[in-house]
Amino acid sequence: MSITAERKAELIQEFSTKAGDTGSPEVQVAILTERITNLTEHFKSHAKDNHSRRGLLKLVSLRRRLLDYVKKNDEQRYRTLIERLGIRR
Repeated sequence: MSITAERKAELIQEFSTKAGDTGSPEVQVAILTERITNLTEHFKSHAKDNHSRRGLLKLVSLRRRLLDYVKKNDEQRYRTLIERLGIRR
């Protein structure tokens, strides 16, 4: 369910805007997207795990707020981010 340290480091390197960047909205959204994807796979075999489902809803809400923040400040940055992550269809 959780992501490995190696995968998290890959995401940070891929989405960081400068060296040592771990807190930018792009990095945070990428990590949240990975966690959401893992939890979604978890629910395919554990449909009645309602405690984890609540956590999933909180993660989705947090990602939504971060995406809204990016969209409000820089529309092109937002479009690039969702395209790279493939979260809008």
